[in-house]
Amino acid sequence: MIETSLAPPVAAKRPHTITAHGHARVDEYHWMRLTEEQRNAAEPDSVTRAVIDHLNAENAYTEAMLAPVKPLRESLFAEMKARIKETDMSVPYREHGFWYRQRFDAGKEYGLHLRAQAVSDRWPEDGDAAWQVLLDETKLAEGSAFFDLGDFEISPGNGIVAYSTDRVGRRLYDIRFRDIASGTDLPDVIPATAGSCAFADERTVFYTRKDNTLRSYRIYRHVLGTATEADQVVFEEMDPGFSCDVYRSRSDRFVMIVSESTLSSEHRYLPVDEPMGGFRVFLQREEEHEHSVMHVPPTAAKPGKWYIVTNWNALNFRLMECAESDTQDKRKWKEVLAHRDDVLLEDVEIFRDHLVFSERREGLTHLRVRRLTDGREHEIGFHDPAYVAYTGTNPEWDSSKLRYGYTSLTTPNSVFEHDLDANTSELLKQQEVIGAFKSSDYASERLWAPARDGVQVPVSIVYRKGTPIDGTAPLLLYGYGSYGNSIDPTFSSARLSLLDRGFVYAIAHIRGGEEMGRDWYDNGKMEHKVNTFTDFIDCADHLEKMKYADPKRIFCLGGSAGGLLVGAVVNMRPDRWKAACAEVPFVDVVTTMLDESIPLTTGEFDEWGDPKEKGAYERMLSYSPYDNVKGASYPALLVTTGFHDSQVQYWEPAKWVQRLREHQQSDAPILLFTNMEAGHGGASGRFEMLKEVALIYAFFLQQAGYAG
Repeated sequence: MIETSLAPPVAAKRPHTITAHGHARVDEYHWMRLTEEQRNAAEPDSVTRAVIDHLNAENAYTEAMLAPVKPLRESLFAEMKARIKETDMSVPYREHGFWYRQRFDAGKEYGLHLRAQAVSDRWPEDGDAAWQVLLDETKLAEGSAFFDLGDFEISPGNGIVAYSTDRVGRRLYDIRFRDIASGTDLPDVIPATAGSCAFADERTVFYTRKDNTLRSYRIYRHVLGTATEADQVVFEEMDPGFSCDVYRSRSDRFVMIVSESTLSSEHRYLPVDEPMGGFRVFLQREEEHEHSVMHVPPTAAKPGKWYIVTNWNALNFRLMECAESDTQDKRKWKEVLAHRDDVLLEDVEIFRDHLVFSERREGLTHLRVRRLTDGREHEIGFHDPAYVAYTGTNPEWDSSKLRYGYTSLTTPNSVFEHDLDANTSELLKQQEVIGAFKSSDYASERLWAPARDGVQVPVSIVYRKGTPIDGTAPLLLYGYGSYGNSIDPTFSSARLSLLDRGFVYAIAHIRGGEEMGRDWYDNGKMEHKVNTFTDFIDCADHLEKMKYADPKRIFCLGGSAGGLLVGAVVNMRPDRWKAACAEVPFVDVVTTMLDESIPLTTGEFDEWGDPKEKGAYERMLSYSPYDNVKGASYPALLVTTGFHDSQVQYWEPAKWVQRLREHQQSDAPILLFTNMEAGHGGASGRFEMLKEVALIYAFFLQQAGYAG
């Protein structure tokens, strides 16, 4: 049992009034907000010390309250780690005459990035001396409690690797350049970037910087061997609702800049042989016009052209093409794949003789191949009731082979190579799960839950065979439902620890995602946001009705905007849940969206609304978890956050926990865990991150009454 005699930390109350539209809200814990400078100061001031002391006290309280399940946490971590093949290799991919792959060695948290000369259509064997170490993440991470390799790019001449690293978790990356032949870094170091970069030629590279709100807003040009202080700004995104990025086109003909908001996009391009030139606009941005562009290089028989995936007169997107000179005139665009009301076009992979369409139909992904010479099509077949298939790493345009990935709730992640002409697939690698795992020991199902307005919501379910589906099993329901992000039914070896102990696991594909097409997203945001929350509750109720869950042991889990989901549904139906976990939750919605000085605010007005508008303010206020805490018998809650989180600041969950405890009318515990050395993604390292999973699972298992 959880120890209930311990007293939780109590933060000081310092009332702070926030007024908008004549409405005043009092936040007693507003003082807990620290600036980035305060967080990183060598000598913390009194407020900083008070916040850090409070968060450390919360961590100590959580550890004390969960002390009875500490052995369970340790055994969960051990078994999760034991399922991972510690010495492992990725499937190599070929690009510009070299094979590239990643290797993990036993006991190492981080991987090695390798390459070998491509002298044939088959890569060298594992351990062959032909494999050269490009980057050793373990060495790079030495001395850092947190480490993230953001990106690495190979120069066009194959002589230099540019790589970016974050050692705090704030998603600010330093870019360095390594001479591959010697293995030594060049003197050039570009600090505090967004992480991505793109080479034009062997000496000229473009990169992105963030402003004080961590919005990517400028693209710079750097010439190797020159001072970074002299780098030129080649593009600045002036609209605070947009962010920008830079990349090299797959055709290797252009450096591309993309600038995007939630509902609009704009592209610029620069020929790689004009590195000091100016970028040209592909098409002037238009309100609510989202599109992506792909360049097709010229051949002896055909001139170059562009493909455009666009929602212009196409809610679920369609594919167009145009000549290189006709980008600005949409009247000259030619339709390649028409819009369909019941199919969402998510992506297109282009090859010399084929197009591969990634489509979503009835909530599931499909891969469809079209041969360009005669228009013949075939679809790659999949058979699990709930799964996801996706195109993998395919850097070579002049190829007749497609790499794609496949996984389901019972099938470990698998990499296939598909012959686009012969319509045959070869399994290259499947994630190995060490131990006694067999896919056939688990059952996956998919059902439709009726929402209160009559809409049918897809739900993906997995459990170990033999688990009783008679209304007696504990059930964990996961959800997200924001930004049009579809939450797919993927395999997790860590999840087996719950399934093997009798849990049923379900994913509610609620509105706000894009599982059922663009309309599914539109009806789960802005003025329709409440659908996200009611869908989730209705899915839980239906799972109970269909006997997948013990009505007294239904649990819920969500992170970031999914943490907002958890916060909203425990306010709306605190009686529905035995326990809940909100990871890095976005719970102080109104205050955050009113503050344009902190990360992500201005770029999200199209998702939540702009609270400077009274209607949007009142709408957000109606569901914001922090603002709707009330006197209620809340379920047991575990709330997690990262001190350096740049997406959802740590103070949101910290304040929420304080307010929840004040209004808690049951003896169910409310716990806060802060990773003091990480950001939004939690701990770094392939094993360290499992410790946080073990913490969450142990919490759920204890609340479910699991004794072992």
